[in-house]
Amino acid sequence: MGLTEYQRKRNFSVTAEPSGAKKPRPKRVAGASRFVIQKHDASRLHYDFRLEMEGVLKSWAVPKGIPWQRGEKHLAVEVEDHPIDYKDFEGIIPEGSYGGGTVMVWDRGNYYVHGEKPLQALKEGRLHLVLEGEKLKGDWALIRTGSEGGKNQWLLLKSDADVKAISKKRDDQSVKTGRTMKQIAKDRDAQWQSHRDEPNDTRKNLRARVRQAVADKEAKPKKKVPRVAKGKKSALALPDSLPAGKPRFVAPMKPKLVDSPPADGGWIYELKFDGFRALAVKSGEKVKLISRNENDLTKKFPEIAEALGALPCEECVIDGEVVALDEEGRSSFQLLQAREMEGYDSPLSYYVFDLLQLEGKNLTCFPFTTRKEMLRQLSAGQGEPIRFSGELGDDPEALLAEVERRGLEGIIGKRADSVYEAGRRSGAWIKLKCKSEQEFVIGGYTPPAGARKHFGALLVGYYEKKKLLFAGKVGTGFDTKMLAHLHQEFQTEIRVDCPFADLPSKSGGKWSQGITPGMMKKITWVSPVFVCQIKFAEWTRDAKLRAPVFLGLREDKAPAEVKRETPA
Repeated sequence: MGLTEYQRKRNFSVTAEPSGAKKPRPKRVAGASRFVIQKHDASRLHYDFRLEMEGVLKSWAVPKGIPWQRGEKHLAVEVEDHPIDYKDFEGIIPEGSYGGGTVMVWDRGNYYVHGEKPLQALKEGRLHLVLEGEKLKGDWALIRTGSEGGKNQWLLLKSDADVKAISKKRDDQSVKTGRTMKQIAKDRDAQWQSHRDEPNDTRKNLRARVRQAVADKEAKPKKKVPRVAKGKKSALALPDSLPAGKPRFVAPMKPKLVDSPPADGGWIYELKFDGFRALAVKSGEKVKLISRNENDLTKKFPEIAEALGALPCEECVIDGEVVALDEEGRSSFQLLQAREMEGYDSPLSYYVFDLLQLEGKNLTCFPFTTRKEMLRQLSAGQGEPIRFSGELGDDPEALLAEVERRGLEGIIGKRADSVYEAGRRSGAWIKLKCKSEQEFVIGGYTPPAGARKHFGALLVGYYEKKKLLFAGKVGTGFDTKMLAHLHQEFQTEIRVDCPFADLPSKSGGKWSQGITPGMMKKITWVSPVFVCQIKFAEWTRDAKLRAPVFLGLREDKAPAEVKRETPA
Protein backbone atom coordinates (compact mmCIF):
# COMPACT_ATOMS: atom_id res chain seq x y z
CA MET A 1 0.00 0.00 0.00
CA GLY A 2 2.81 2.42 0.90
CA LEU A 3 2.16 5.98 2.07
CA THR A 4 0.16 7.15 -0.98
CA GLU A 5 -3.21 6.97 0.80
CA TYR A 6 -1.80 8.48 4.00
CA GLN A 7 -0.30 11.42 2.08
CA ARG A 8 -3.42 11.84 -0.10
CA LYS A 9 -5.49 12.59 3.02
CA ARG A 10 -3.13 15.25 4.35
CA ASN A 11 -1.95 18.71 3.30
CA PHE A 12 1.57 18.99 4.68
CA SER A 13 1.67 22.75 4.15
CA VAL A 14 -0.74 23.08 7.09
CA THR A 15 -0.12 19.91 9.12
CA ALA A 16 2.67 18.98 11.50
CA GLU A 17 2.17 15.27 10.92
CA PRO A 18 5.20 13.44 9.51
CA SER A 19 5.16 13.28 5.72
CA GLY A 20 7.04 10.01 5.64
CA ALA A 21 10.14 11.47 3.97
CA LYS A 22 13.06 9.08 4.10
CA LYS A 23 15.24 9.31 7.19
CA PRO A 24 18.21 7.27 8.45
CA ARG A 25 16.79 4.12 10.00
CA PRO A 26 17.80 3.39 13.60
CA LYS A 27 19.63 0.26 14.61
CA ARG A 28 17.27 -2.66 15.10
CA VAL A 29 17.05 -5.70 17.34
CA ALA A 30 18.13 -8.68 15.24
CA GLY A 31 15.17 -10.69 13.90
CA ALA A 32 12.56 -8.33 15.36
CA SER A 33 10.45 -5.41 14.14
CA ARG A 34 8.67 -2.76 16.14
CA PHE A 35 4.97 -2.46 16.87
CA VAL A 36 2.88 0.24 18.50
CA ILE A 37 -0.75 0.31 19.65
CA GLN A 38 -2.36 3.72 19.97
CA LYS A 39 -5.56 4.26 21.90
CA HIS A 40 -7.62 6.67 19.81
CA ASP A 41 -10.72 8.47 21.06
CA ALA A 42 -12.15 9.85 17.81
CA SER A 43 -15.90 9.69 17.01
CA ARG A 44 -15.69 6.54 19.15
CA LEU A 45 -12.96 4.89 21.16
CA HIS A 46 -10.83 2.26 19.39
CA TYR A 47 -7.28 0.97 19.22
CA ASP A 48 -4.90 1.41 16.26
CA PHE A 49 -2.65 -1.66 15.89
CA ARG A 50 0.50 -0.88 13.85
CA LEU A 51 3.34 -3.15 12.67
CA GLU A 52 6.57 -1.83 11.19
CA MET A 53 7.03 -3.43 7.79
CA GLU A 54 8.49 -2.30 4.43
CA GLY A 55 9.55 1.04 5.91
CA VAL A 56 6.03 1.99 7.01
CA LEU A 57 3.56 1.12 9.76
CA LYS A 58 0.98 -1.37 8.47
CA SER A 59 -2.15 -0.37 10.37
CA TRP A 60 -5.46 -1.81 11.57
CA ALA A 61 -8.29 -0.18 13.54
CA VAL A 62 -9.58 -2.51 16.29
CA PRO A 63 -12.93 -1.18 17.64
CA LYS A 64 -13.24 -3.60 20.57
CA GLY A 65 -9.62 -3.54 21.71
CA ILE A 66 -7.20 -6.41 22.30
CA PRO A 67 -8.55 -9.95 22.90
CA TRP A 68 -7.15 -11.61 26.04
CA GLN A 69 -8.65 -15.13 26.09
CA ARG A 70 -7.57 -17.93 23.79
CA GLY A 71 -9.81 -18.14 20.73
CA GLU A 72 -11.33 -14.71 21.34
CA LYS A 73 -11.62 -12.73 18.08
CA HIS A 74 -12.04 -9.01 17.50
CA LEU A 75 -12.67 -7.25 14.20
CA ALA A 76 -9.63 -5.41 12.80
CA VAL A 77 -10.16 -3.13 9.79
CA GLU A 78 -7.07 -2.49 7.67
CA VAL A 79 -6.45 1.23 7.14
CA GLU A 80 -3.83 3.23 5.23
CA ASP A 81 -0.14 2.74 6.00
CA HIS A 82 1.39 5.35 8.32
CA PRO A 83 4.98 6.67 8.41
CA ILE A 84 7.37 5.20 11.00
CA ASP A 85 7.47 8.57 12.83
CA TYR A 86 3.81 8.13 13.71
CA LYS A 87 4.67 5.50 16.34
CA ASP A 88 5.71 8.22 18.81
CA PHE A 89 2.72 10.50 18.39
CA GLU A 90 0.65 11.19 21.49
CA GLY A 91 -1.63 14.20 21.70
CA ILE A 92 -4.61 15.82 20.01
CA ILE A 93 -5.83 15.75 16.43
CA PRO A 94 -8.22 18.75 16.31
CA GLU A 95 -11.94 18.27 15.74
CA GLY A 96 -12.86 18.68 12.09
CA SER A 97 -9.63 16.99 10.98
CA TYR A 98 -9.22 13.48 9.69
CA GLY A 99 -9.14 11.23 12.78
CA GLY A 100 -9.91 14.15 15.12
CA GLY A 101 -9.59 13.20 18.80
CA THR A 102 -7.17 12.15 21.53
CA VAL A 103 -4.33 9.70 20.82
CA MET A 104 -2.32 7.76 23.43
CA VAL A 105 0.72 5.51 22.95
CA TRP A 106 -0.99 2.57 24.66
CA ASP A 107 1.71 -0.08 24.10
CA ARG A 108 4.91 -0.55 22.13
CA GLY A 109 7.72 -3.03 21.72
CA ASN A 110 9.04 -5.66 19.32
CA TYR A 111 7.23 -8.35 17.38
CA TYR A 112 8.25 -11.50 15.56
CA VAL A 113 6.40 -13.47 12.88
CA HIS A 114 6.38 -17.27 13.06
CA GLY A 115 8.20 -18.54 9.98
CA GLU A 116 10.15 -15.23 9.77
CA LYS A 117 8.51 -14.17 6.48
CA PRO A 118 6.32 -11.19 7.47
CA LEU A 119 5.64 -9.91 3.94
CA GLN A 120 4.62 -13.32 2.65
CA ALA A 121 2.41 -13.86 5.71
CA LEU A 122 0.79 -10.43 5.15
CA LYS A 123 0.15 -11.21 1.49
CA GLU A 124 -1.40 -14.56 2.41
CA GLY A 125 -3.60 -12.89 5.01
CA ARG A 126 -2.39 -14.83 8.06
CA LEU A 127 0.13 -13.30 10.47
CA HIS A 128 1.07 -15.32 13.57
CA LEU A 129 2.66 -12.71 15.84
CA VAL A 130 4.74 -12.93 18.99
CA LEU A 131 4.47 -9.59 20.81
CA GLU A 132 7.02 -8.41 23.35
CA GLY A 133 5.54 -5.13 24.52
CA GLU A 134 5.24 -3.32 27.79
CA LYS A 135 1.62 -4.47 28.17
CA LEU A 136 1.21 -7.28 25.65
CA LYS A 137 3.39 -10.40 25.86
CA GLY A 138 2.49 -13.58 24.01
CA ASP A 139 1.01 -14.86 20.76
CA TRP A 140 -1.68 -13.19 18.72
CA ALA A 141 -2.77 -13.66 15.10
CA LEU A 142 -4.12 -11.40 12.36
CA ILE A 143 -6.31 -13.27 9.87
CA ARG A 144 -7.84 -11.65 6.78
CA THR A 145 -11.53 -12.55 6.34
CA GLY A 146 -12.62 -10.47 3.33
CA SER A 147 -13.24 -6.89 2.31
CA GLU A 148 -16.04 -4.33 2.63
CA GLY A 149 -16.23 -0.80 1.31
CA GLY A 150 -12.78 -1.11 -0.25
CA LYS A 151 -11.17 -2.03 3.07
CA ASN A 152 -9.73 -5.40 4.07
CA GLN A 153 -11.45 -6.94 7.08
CA TRP A 154 -9.28 -8.97 9.48
CA LEU A 155 -9.69 -10.71 12.80
CA LEU A 156 -7.28 -10.10 15.67
CA LEU A 157 -7.15 -13.43 17.51
CA LYS A 158 -5.58 -14.53 20.79
CA SER A 159 -3.86 -17.66 19.56
CA ASP A 160 -2.15 -19.26 22.55
CA ALA A 161 -2.89 -19.45 26.27
CA ASP A 162 -5.14 -16.92 27.99
CA VAL A 163 -3.46 -13.90 29.49
CA LYS A 164 -4.77 -11.79 32.32
CA ALA A 165 -6.35 -8.58 31.09
CA ILE A 166 -4.66 -5.47 32.40
CA SER A 167 -6.41 -3.35 35.02
CA LYS A 168 -8.62 -0.40 34.09
CA LYS A 169 -5.98 1.91 35.55
CA ARG A 170 -3.23 0.36 33.39
CA ASP A 171 -5.51 0.38 30.33
CA ASP A 172 -5.87 4.16 30.69
CA GLN A 173 -2.14 4.82 31.05
CA SER A 174 0.33 5.78 28.36
CA VAL A 175 3.53 3.74 28.10
CA LYS A 176 5.24 6.87 26.79
CA THR A 177 4.29 9.49 29.38
CA GLY A 178 2.17 7.69 31.99
CA ARG A 179 -0.74 10.07 31.33
CA THR A 180 -4.42 9.15 31.09
CA MET A 181 -6.58 10.00 28.08
CA LYS A 182 -8.14 12.90 30.01
CA GLN A 183 -4.73 14.27 30.92
CA ILE A 184 -3.54 14.07 27.29
CA ALA A 185 -6.69 15.87 26.13
CA LYS A 186 -6.29 18.54 28.80
CA ASP A 187 -2.57 19.14 28.22
CA ARG A 188 -3.00 19.58 24.44
CA ASP A 189 0.79 19.55 24.15
CA ALA A 190 0.82 18.07 20.66
CA GLN A 191 -1.78 19.06 18.08
CA TRP A 192 -1.64 17.73 14.54
CA GLN A 193 -3.76 19.19 11.81
CA SER A 194 -5.00 16.76 9.22
CA HIS A 195 -7.22 17.64 6.27
CA ARG A 196 -8.95 15.52 3.73
CA ASP A 197 -8.08 16.42 0.18
CA GLU A 198 -10.67 17.93 -2.07
CA PRO A 199 -11.02 16.19 -5.43
CA ASN A 200 -10.28 18.45 -8.39
CA ASP A 201 -12.31 16.50 -10.90
CA THR A 202 -15.89 17.09 -12.04
CA ARG A 203 -17.23 15.01 -9.14
CA LYS A 204 -15.93 17.40 -6.48
CA ASN A 205 -19.37 18.70 -5.50
CA LEU A 206 -20.86 15.21 -5.51
CA ARG A 207 -18.22 13.89 -3.16
CA ALA A 208 -18.62 16.91 -0.91
CA ARG A 209 -22.36 16.28 -0.62
CA VAL A 210 -21.86 12.62 0.21
CA ARG A 211 -19.14 13.49 2.71
CA GLN A 212 -21.42 15.96 4.45
CA ALA A 213 -24.38 13.57 4.40
CA VAL A 214 -22.52 10.72 6.08
CA ALA A 215 -21.32 13.13 8.79
CA ASP A 216 -17.65 12.26 8.74
CA LYS A 217 -14.94 14.03 10.68
CA GLU A 218 -15.84 17.40 9.20
CA ALA A 219 -19.33 17.27 10.70
CA LYS A 220 -20.59 20.12 12.82
CA PRO A 221 -19.66 19.96 16.52
CA LYS A 222 -22.20 19.07 19.14
CA LYS A 223 -24.03 21.88 20.84
CA LYS A 224 -26.89 22.15 23.26
CA VAL A 225 -30.11 23.79 22.15
CA PRO A 226 -32.40 25.42 24.72
CA ARG A 227 -35.81 23.81 25.12
CA VAL A 228 -38.66 25.74 23.50
CA ALA A 229 -41.02 27.40 25.92
CA LYS A 230 -44.29 25.57 26.43
CA GLY A 231 -47.02 26.80 24.13
CA LYS A 232 -44.68 28.27 21.52
CA LYS A 233 -45.90 27.63 17.98
CA SER A 234 -43.85 27.10 14.85
CA ALA A 235 -43.23 30.20 12.74
CA LEU A 236 -43.98 28.23 9.54
CA ALA A 237 -47.11 29.36 7.71
CA LEU A 238 -49.75 26.63 7.31
CA PRO A 239 -52.92 26.89 5.19
CA ASP A 240 -56.17 26.80 7.20
CA SER A 241 -57.59 24.33 4.65
CA LEU A 242 -55.23 21.54 5.75
CA PRO A 243 -56.91 18.66 7.60
CA ALA A 244 -56.47 18.90 11.36
CA GLY A 245 -55.50 16.19 13.79
CA LYS A 246 -53.59 15.46 16.96
CA PRO A 247 -49.99 14.24 16.66
CA ARG A 248 -50.03 10.45 16.47
CA PHE A 249 -48.15 7.47 15.08
CA VAL A 250 -48.32 7.06 11.29
CA ALA A 251 -47.26 3.79 9.65
CA PRO A 252 -44.03 4.67 7.78
CA MET A 253 -44.03 4.81 4.00
CA LYS A 254 -41.84 2.05 2.53
CA PRO A 255 -39.34 2.20 -0.36
CA LYS A 256 -39.45 -0.44 -3.09
CA LEU A 257 -36.18 -2.24 -3.90
CA VAL A 258 -35.12 -1.76 -7.55
CA ASP A 259 -32.03 -2.99 -9.36
CA SER A 260 -31.46 0.12 -11.50
CA PRO A 261 -32.32 3.83 -11.25
CA PRO A 262 -35.41 5.16 -13.08
CA ALA A 263 -34.76 6.72 -16.47
CA ASP A 264 -37.14 9.65 -15.98
CA GLY A 265 -36.42 12.78 -13.95
CA GLY A 266 -38.26 14.28 -11.04
CA TRP A 267 -36.48 12.22 -8.35
CA ILE A 268 -34.67 13.35 -5.20
CA TYR A 269 -31.93 11.10 -3.78
CA GLU A 270 -30.83 10.72 -0.17
CA LEU A 271 -28.52 8.36 1.69
CA LYS A 272 -29.88 5.00 2.83
CA PHE A 273 -29.16 4.61 6.54
CA ASP A 274 -28.43 1.41 8.43
CA GLY A 275 -30.26 1.87 11.72
CA PHE A 276 -33.70 1.92 13.38
CA ARG A 277 -36.50 3.66 11.48
CA ALA A 278 -38.35 5.76 14.04
CA LEU A 279 -41.19 8.27 14.02
CA ALA A 280 -40.89 11.17 16.44
CA VAL A 281 -44.22 12.33 17.88
CA LYS A 282 -44.00 15.64 19.78
CA SER A 283 -46.92 17.03 21.76
CA GLY A 284 -46.00 19.94 23.98
CA GLU A 285 -43.05 18.92 26.14
CA LYS A 286 -43.76 15.21 25.65
CA VAL A 287 -41.82 13.39 22.91
CA LYS A 288 -42.12 9.76 21.86
CA LEU A 289 -39.92 7.75 19.49
CA ILE A 290 -41.88 4.92 17.91
CA SER A 291 -40.53 2.10 15.72
CA ARG A 292 -42.19 1.05 12.47
CA ASN A 293 -43.94 -1.84 14.30
CA GLU A 294 -45.11 0.61 17.01
CA ASN A 295 -42.60 -0.30 19.73
CA ASP A 296 -41.74 2.57 22.05
CA LEU A 297 -38.05 3.47 21.59
CA THR A 298 -38.06 6.56 23.81
CA LYS A 299 -36.29 4.94 26.77
CA LYS A 300 -33.80 3.27 24.43
CA PHE A 301 -32.72 6.61 22.94
CA PRO A 302 -33.49 9.24 25.61
CA GLU A 303 -30.90 11.74 24.34
CA ILE A 304 -32.69 11.89 20.99
CA ALA A 305 -36.10 12.35 22.58
CA GLU A 306 -34.70 15.15 24.75
CA ALA A 307 -33.19 16.93 21.74
CA LEU A 308 -36.47 16.69 19.82
CA GLY A 309 -38.19 18.42 22.70
CA ALA A 310 -36.21 21.55 21.80
CA LEU A 311 -37.69 21.84 18.30
CA PRO A 312 -39.35 25.23 17.76
CA CYS A 313 -42.92 23.94 17.64
CA GLU A 314 -45.64 22.75 19.98
CA GLU A 315 -46.65 19.68 17.94
CA CYS A 316 -45.11 17.68 15.11
CA VAL A 317 -44.63 14.19 13.67
CA ILE A 318 -41.27 13.52 11.99
CA ASP A 319 -40.04 10.49 10.04
CA GLY A 320 -36.37 9.63 10.49
CA GLU A 321 -33.78 7.02 11.40
CA VAL A 322 -31.69 6.47 14.52
CA VAL A 323 -28.13 5.49 13.60
CA ALA A 324 -24.81 4.82 15.30
CA LEU A 325 -21.82 6.21 13.44
CA ASP A 326 -18.51 4.45 12.97
CA GLU A 327 -15.10 6.12 12.97
CA GLU A 328 -15.58 7.44 9.44
CA GLY A 329 -19.11 8.73 9.97
CA ARG A 330 -20.90 5.78 8.34
CA SER A 331 -24.09 4.40 9.87
CA SER A 332 -23.50 0.91 11.29
CA PHE A 333 -26.23 -1.43 12.52
CA GLN A 334 -23.60 -3.56 14.29
CA LEU A 335 -22.48 -0.56 16.33
CA LEU A 336 -26.08 0.24 17.20
CA GLN A 337 -26.47 -3.30 18.54
CA ALA A 338 -23.11 -3.27 20.35
CA ARG A 339 -23.98 0.06 21.96
CA GLU A 340 -26.99 -1.50 23.66
CA MET A 341 -25.45 -4.89 24.49
CA GLU A 342 -21.91 -4.00 25.49
CA GLY A 343 -22.19 -0.36 26.49
CA TYR A 344 -20.06 1.12 23.71
CA ASP A 345 -20.35 4.88 23.61
CA SER A 346 -20.93 5.09 19.87
CA PRO A 347 -22.27 8.53 18.86
CA LEU A 348 -25.97 8.46 18.01
CA SER A 349 -27.68 10.63 15.45
CA TYR A 350 -31.30 11.00 14.42
CA TYR A 351 -31.43 11.74 10.70
CA VAL A 352 -34.76 13.42 9.89
CA PHE A 353 -36.09 13.21 6.33
CA ASP A 354 -39.86 13.87 6.34
CA LEU A 355 -42.40 16.04 8.18
CA LEU A 356 -45.88 14.48 8.42
CA GLN A 357 -47.68 16.79 10.83
CA LEU A 358 -47.09 20.25 12.26
CA GLU A 359 -49.12 22.25 14.80
CA GLY A 360 -52.23 20.12 14.43
CA LYS A 361 -52.12 20.10 10.61
CA ASN A 362 -51.71 16.96 8.49
CA LEU A 363 -49.00 17.52 5.83
CA THR A 364 -49.02 14.09 4.15
CA CYS A 365 -50.99 15.45 1.19
CA PHE A 366 -48.26 18.00 0.39
CA PRO A 367 -45.61 17.13 -2.25
CA PHE A 368 -42.42 15.65 -0.81
CA THR A 369 -40.35 18.71 -1.75
CA THR A 370 -42.70 20.96 0.22
CA ARG A 371 -42.63 18.72 3.31
CA LYS A 372 -38.85 18.44 3.12
CA GLU A 373 -38.34 22.22 2.88
CA MET A 374 -40.60 22.74 5.88
CA LEU A 375 -38.58 20.14 7.81
CA ARG A 376 -35.36 21.87 6.79
CA GLN A 377 -36.62 25.15 8.28
CA LEU A 378 -37.96 23.44 11.40
CA SER A 379 -34.67 21.64 12.14
CA ALA A 380 -32.36 24.52 11.15
CA GLY A 381 -29.88 25.40 13.86
CA GLN A 382 -30.55 22.30 15.93
CA GLY A 383 -27.50 20.63 17.42
CA GLU A 384 -26.59 16.99 17.80
CA PRO A 385 -28.02 14.43 17.73
CA ILE A 386 -30.59 15.80 15.25
CA ARG A 387 -29.34 15.92 11.66
CA PHE A 388 -31.24 16.90 8.55
CA SER A 389 -30.95 14.31 5.77
CA GLY A 390 -30.01 16.46 2.81
CA GLU A 391 -30.38 15.87 -0.91
CA LEU A 392 -27.40 14.32 -2.71
CA GLY A 393 -28.18 15.28 -6.28
CA ASP A 394 -30.08 13.96 -9.28
CA ASP A 395 -27.52 11.64 -10.92
CA PRO A 396 -28.15 8.24 -9.29
CA GLU A 397 -25.45 6.39 -11.27
CA ALA A 398 -22.71 8.76 -10.10
CA LEU A 399 -24.15 8.76 -6.59
CA LEU A 400 -24.16 4.97 -6.38
CA ALA A 401 -20.54 4.81 -7.50
CA GLU A 402 -19.48 7.33 -4.86
CA VAL A 403 -21.59 5.74 -2.12
CA GLU A 404 -20.19 2.29 -2.91
CA ARG A 405 -16.65 3.69 -2.87
CA ARG A 406 -17.26 4.93 0.64
CA GLY A 407 -18.58 1.56 1.83
CA LEU A 408 -22.15 2.80 2.39
CA GLU A 409 -25.32 0.77 2.00
CA GLY A 410 -27.05 2.62 -0.83
CA ILE A 411 -29.39 5.49 -1.68
CA ILE A 412 -33.11 6.21 -1.43
CA GLY A 413 -34.96 7.86 -4.33
CA LYS A 414 -38.18 9.81 -3.79
CA ARG A 415 -40.45 11.39 -6.35
CA ALA A 416 -40.37 15.11 -5.83
CA ASP A 417 -44.17 15.37 -6.14
CA SER A 418 -45.04 12.26 -4.07
CA VAL A 419 -47.52 12.43 -1.20
CA TYR A 420 -46.85 10.42 1.97
CA GLU A 421 -48.57 7.03 1.59
CA ALA A 422 -48.64 5.67 5.13
CA GLY A 423 -47.66 2.00 5.37
CA ARG A 424 -47.53 1.54 1.58
CA ARG A 425 -44.78 0.48 -0.80
CA SER A 426 -46.19 2.15 -3.89
CA GLY A 427 -42.95 2.76 -5.81
CA ALA A 428 -42.97 6.52 -5.27
CA TRP A 429 -40.04 5.82 -2.96
CA ILE A 430 -37.31 3.41 -4.11
CA LYS A 431 -34.08 2.04 -2.67
CA LEU A 432 -30.92 1.18 -4.61
CA LYS A 433 -28.42 -0.94 -2.68
CA CYS A 434 -24.65 -1.21 -3.06
CA LYS A 435 -24.50 -4.31 -0.89
CA SER A 436 -26.96 -7.10 -0.16
CA GLU A 437 -28.48 -6.85 3.29
CA GLN A 438 -31.93 -7.46 4.72
CA GLU A 439 -33.90 -8.87 7.66
CA PHE A 440 -34.49 -12.59 8.25
CA VAL A 441 -36.42 -14.62 10.80
CA ILE A 442 -34.52 -17.02 13.08
CA GLY A 443 -36.01 -20.52 13.27
CA GLY A 444 -33.32 -22.58 15.00
CA TYR A 445 -29.64 -23.19 15.62
CA THR A 446 -27.11 -25.99 15.17
CA PRO A 447 -24.98 -27.40 18.03
CA PRO A 448 -21.58 -25.77 18.68
CA ALA A 449 -18.38 -27.33 17.32
CA GLY A 450 -14.73 -26.95 18.25
CA ALA A 451 -13.96 -24.16 20.70
CA ARG A 452 -17.23 -22.31 20.06
CA LYS A 453 -19.82 -22.29 22.83
CA HIS A 454 -23.62 -21.99 22.90
CA PHE A 455 -24.40 -22.71 19.21
CA GLY A 456 -22.78 -23.23 15.82
CA ALA A 457 -24.96 -21.46 13.24
CA LEU A 458 -28.39 -19.85 13.03
CA LEU A 459 -31.02 -21.13 10.63
CA VAL A 460 -32.84 -18.19 9.08
CA GLY A 461 -35.67 -17.68 6.63
CA TYR A 462 -38.38 -15.41 5.26
CA TYR A 463 -42.13 -15.56 4.79
CA GLU A 464 -43.87 -16.33 1.52
CA LYS A 465 -47.64 -16.81 1.53
CA LYS A 466 -47.62 -17.21 5.31
CA LYS A 467 -45.03 -20.01 5.13
CA LEU A 468 -41.57 -19.63 6.64
CA LEU A 469 -39.04 -20.70 3.99
CA PHE A 470 -35.44 -21.66 4.78
CA ALA A 471 -32.80 -19.22 3.45
CA GLY A 472 -29.62 -20.70 4.89
CA LYS A 473 -27.27 -21.12 7.84
CA VAL A 474 -25.41 -18.13 9.30
CA GLY A 475 -22.27 -19.03 11.23
CA THR A 476 -20.22 -15.82 11.24
CA GLY A 477 -20.58 -12.34 12.69
CA PHE A 478 -20.76 -13.36 16.36
CA ASP A 479 -18.40 -12.66 19.21
CA THR A 480 -18.46 -14.54 22.52
CA LYS A 481 -20.85 -12.07 24.17
CA MET A 482 -23.29 -12.17 21.28
CA LEU A 483 -23.29 -15.98 21.24
CA ALA A 484 -24.11 -16.05 24.96
CA HIS A 485 -26.75 -13.32 24.64
CA LEU A 486 -28.58 -14.95 21.74
CA HIS A 487 -28.47 -18.40 23.34
CA GLN A 488 -30.04 -17.00 26.49
CA GLU A 489 -32.74 -15.17 24.49
CA PHE A 490 -33.65 -18.35 22.60
CA GLN A 491 -34.26 -20.47 25.70
CA THR A 492 -37.76 -19.11 26.34
CA GLU A 493 -38.83 -19.85 22.74
CA ILE A 494 -37.54 -23.41 22.21
CA ARG A 495 -39.99 -25.73 20.44
CA VAL A 496 -39.93 -29.39 19.43
CA ASP A 497 -40.96 -29.03 15.77
CA CYS A 498 -39.28 -27.31 12.82
CA PRO A 499 -40.88 -23.94 11.92
CA PHE A 500 -39.58 -24.02 8.30
CA ALA A 501 -42.14 -25.30 5.80
CA ASP A 502 -39.46 -26.59 3.36
CA LEU A 503 -37.01 -28.51 5.59
CA PRO A 504 -35.51 -30.94 4.95
CA SER A 505 -35.39 -30.45 1.20
CA LYS A 506 -33.26 -31.67 -1.69
CA SER A 507 -31.97 -29.76 -4.72
CA GLY A 508 -30.09 -31.54 -7.47
CA GLY A 509 -29.74 -34.64 -5.34
CA LYS A 510 -28.15 -32.71 -2.43
CA TRP A 511 -29.66 -31.81 0.89
CA SER A 512 -30.14 -28.07 1.32
CA GLN A 513 -27.01 -26.78 3.12
CA GLY A 514 -26.46 -30.21 4.66
CA ILE A 515 -29.78 -30.18 6.58
CA THR A 516 -30.51 -33.91 6.30
CA PRO A 517 -33.18 -35.82 8.28
CA GLY A 518 -30.38 -36.92 10.59
CA MET A 519 -29.14 -33.36 11.13
CA MET A 520 -32.70 -32.23 11.86
CA LYS A 521 -32.58 -34.24 15.10
CA LYS A 522 -29.52 -32.29 16.30
CA ILE A 523 -30.94 -28.83 15.60
CA THR A 524 -32.60 -26.83 18.37
CA TRP A 525 -35.75 -25.21 16.99
CA VAL A 526 -37.09 -21.87 18.22
CA SER A 527 -40.37 -20.11 17.61
CA PRO A 528 -40.06 -17.63 14.70
CA VAL A 529 -40.27 -14.51 16.83
CA PHE A 530 -36.71 -13.18 16.45
CA VAL A 531 -35.78 -10.96 13.49
CA CYS A 532 -32.12 -10.38 12.63
CA GLN A 533 -30.17 -8.31 10.11
CA ILE A 534 -27.94 -10.28 7.70
CA LYS A 535 -25.53 -9.11 5.02
CA PHE A 536 -24.59 -11.56 2.29
CA ALA A 537 -22.82 -11.83 -1.05
CA GLU A 538 -25.78 -12.96 -3.17
CA TRP A 539 -28.69 -15.36 -3.53
CA THR A 540 -27.79 -18.75 -5.01
CA ARG A 541 -29.83 -20.41 -7.75
CA ASP A 542 -31.62 -22.55 -5.17
CA ALA A 543 -32.66 -19.41 -3.21
CA LYS A 544 -30.08 -19.69 -0.43
CA LEU A 545 -27.75 -17.06 1.01
CA ARG A 546 -24.12 -17.08 -0.08
CA ALA A 547 -21.55 -15.95 2.54
CA PRO A 548 -24.07 -14.58 5.09
CA VAL A 549 -22.86 -12.57 8.11
CA PHE A 550 -24.92 -11.84 11.22
CA LEU A 551 -25.20 -8.11 12.06
CA GLY A 552 -27.62 -8.05 14.97
CA LEU A 553 -31.19 -8.50 16.21
CA ARG A 554 -33.96 -6.17 15.10
CA GLU A 555 -36.79 -5.06 17.35
CA ASP A 556 -38.39 -2.70 14.86
CA LYS A 557 -39.88 -5.22 12.44
CA ALA A 558 -42.50 -7.94 12.95
CA PRO A 559 -41.48 -11.45 11.76
CA ALA A 560 -44.55 -11.76 9.52
CA GLU A 561 -43.39 -8.70 7.54
CA VAL A 562 -40.06 -10.29 6.60
CA LYS A 563 -40.17 -11.17 2.90
CA ARG A 564 -37.41 -11.92 0.42
CA GLU A 565 -36.46 -8.60 -1.14
CA THR A 566 -36.48 -8.95 -4.91
CA PRO A 567 -35.49 -5.93 -7.02
CA ALA A 568 -38.18 -4.65 -9.36
